[in-house]
Amino acid sequence: MNQFRLSRRPDIGEKIRVSFEFFPPKSDEMEERLWDTVTRLAPLNPRFVSVTYGAGGSTRERTVRTVRRILGETDLPAAAHLTCVGADRAALDAVIAEFAAMGVTHFVALRGDPTEGVGSAYRPYPGGYANGADLVAGLKRHGDFDISVSAYPEKHPESPDFATDIEMLKRKVDNGATRAITQFFFDNDLYERYVERVRRAGIYIPIVPGILPVHNIGQVVNFSARCGAHVPDWLRERFDGLERDPQTHALVAAAVAAEQVLDLVERGVGDFHFYTMNRADLAFAVCHMIGIRAVSVSAAASAAA
Repeated sequence: MNQFRLSRRPDIGEKIRVSFEFFPPKSDEMEERLWDTVTRLAPLNPRFVSVTYGAGGSTRERTVRTVRRILGETDLPAAAHLTCVGADRAALDAVIAEFAAMGVTHFVALRGDPTEGVGSAYRPYPGGYANGADLVAGLKRHGDFDISVSAYPEKHPESPDFATDIEMLKRKVDNGATRAITQFFFDNDLYERYVERVRRAGIYIPIVPGILPVHNIGQVVNFSARCGAHVPDWLRERFDGLERDPQTHALVAAAVAAEQVLDLVERGVGDFHFYTMNRADLAFAVCHMIGIRAVSVSAAASAAA
């Protein structure tokens, strides 16, 4: 194997940037697990961490509380998710102001899934922001925020074609989006072709691949079917017979995610966004394999001195 491959360079970990996504906990036990995850991943010095926002603002208070705690108890830059679902402009503007008041400068602006769930017909909320592009424009009216948006290597399941899908991304960029984070995917060729399409359309913001470590293959297959993401046969076969063997499942999952990320590194990708599912081990292992090392508090203090 070529020892000069990009992913094997000793300094590659210094050139790669990562971010982590969490969802707000629903119970004290889940909050404890989330905080264990935050504490475990924080020493990797992510570019930012983000906290999701449920359909119709169903997790708004928990999202606010989680973001506030991250900002107050860690040095991590925290991005707050916002969706258009289930709220009018005045209500969302109040949420934006609340986040801004606590020091949030980075938002992940999404249209959001219908309140009836993925696969249902989407209808803009009366008096609300119509879509992700409209929400980006609304955020920019409030301040010069860093705004991430969504992108779909296999196109959004509701888009009739790639041209329509990419036109929506272009509207988001024209309104002020600074970065796009993709829906998870498992075929890197799909991502590469998508980036080529986007560049031909005159869109030059970073298109950051969203990486989903497979904690449960059954759940991944079911969710992928609803959101239009392809699960290759080879991926299913990797997990065959491991339903009752969680240790081997975790080892295979780490290997699969690392294989995907290392291949993207070889293709020149330098930014990755991990959908952690509030679990640290797989994301931590993959980051270690691409050369990112945890920085201890004492080491960070010495470097700053």
